[in-house]
This record gives sequence, C-alpha cells and structure tokens, in this order.
Amino acid sequence: MHLLCKYTGGSYPQPGEISLAHNGVLFLDEMPEFKRTVLEVMRQPLEDREVTISRARFTVNYPASFMLVASMNPSPSGFFPDDPNNTSTSFEMQRYMSKLSGPLLDRIDIHIEVQKVEFEQLAERRKGEKSEDIRKRVLTARGIQTERYQDLNISYNAQMGPKEIEKFCRLDESSFGLIKMAMEKLNLSARAYDRILKVARTIADLEESQDILPEHVSEAIQYRSLDREFWNA
Repeated sequence: MHLLCKYTGGSYPQPGEISLAHNGVLFLDEMPEFKRTVLEVMRQPLEDREVTISRARFTVNYPASFMLVASMNPSPSGFFPDDPNNTSTSFEMQRYMSKLSGPLLDRIDIHIEVQKVEFEQLAERRKGEKSEDIRKRVLTARGIQTERYQDLNISYNAQMGPKEIEKFCRLDESSFGLIKMAMEKLNLSARAYDRILKVARTIADLEESQDILPEHVSEAIQYRSLDREFWNA
C-alpha cells in the first residue's frame, strides 16, 4: 500500500491512500501486519494534516485531514492473553508489538482493548442504545463545537492547538490531580497529555457539559491505558 504517494510511471507522484482519505476515514485492518516503515510515514500527516513529498526538483503538499481507524489482534496467534497453548513466545510478542512505535501511538487519540466475548454474552438478546439516539447526541456535540470555534480557523476538538487547549480545556483541581497521576503512573508523553484533554473535552460535549468534569478526564484516561509491556517506544 502506498500511503503517502503512488507513481504512475512519470516523474510526478500522485496522492496516495492518506490523501485519498482526506475528510474521510482511513481504515487499516491488522495494523501490525504492515511494515513498520510504512506505518511510520503516517506520523507527520497525523500531526500536520497534510503530506509533504520532497524530490530533487520540487516539493509538493497534499491535504491529509483524515480519521485513522485501525484494528489488530492482541498477539500473532490472536489469543493472547487467553492462549491455553502459549502459542506466542515473549520474543514473538515483542516483535509483533514493535511494529507500532510509541510516537505513532501517541498520535492516536483513543486505544480500546476489546475483551473476549463469552458464549453466554453472545447468546444474550439485549438491545443496546439505538443508532438514531447516538447520532442525535453526536450531532448535538458537533453543533456545540461549531459554535465554540466559529471565530477560529478550526471546526472540531481534534483540530485544537496549544492555545485552544489552554482556553477550552481548563481543569478543576480534582481533574488536574487525575491527569497528573495518570501521566506519572503510565509514563505518558506531553503529546498524550494533549490528546487526553481533547478527548475529555469531547466527552463533556457529548454530555452537553460546559465544564470538563473529573469523570470526563477519568474516561479519557481509560482510553489510553493499554498495557505497554510489549510496546517498543
């Protein structure tokens, strides 16, 4: 897969998968199966929302404001940590996880670990929240953000820079204590700190809360609490 650019036989590159996903979604299934060098090229576009291709005679920029959605198994065998046969060794786990670097993970807002679903749960016929109700809540949150940023050159929380974060993501003493403890315990980076604040701001918007409350910060922190034992920074 050519994420940044692709060649059509001439001297000039054409937009790759990242730019083709501009204002849309780029879904990478089985993320660690991609070469690490391929995944690392996403770091700059995820940060700057554009792709810069430099060649000897010219430099070209392509837009790349996309939502990255990726999935992966917990191990090469797919069974970790509930593998009764210990199919994956520690070395294999390290090699598998090292495809995703710490700097790349820092640029992903939400990490969700999906636990194994037992048969009894699969057989249940409980009805979840209707998609219509979720859609209404999301549209309301987007409306809040549109109004909040109407005088700025951004449209939603993910686009906030340091100045906007300082202005719109103010925390009370309890919330600040929570995020401080998470930073120290999980050894998170400054970039992860900003991501947590943005996610907490979005959670507050979904609840139509003007202020970011401790429960919003706590939920945002949980979305970055994957076990880092096998991650290669």
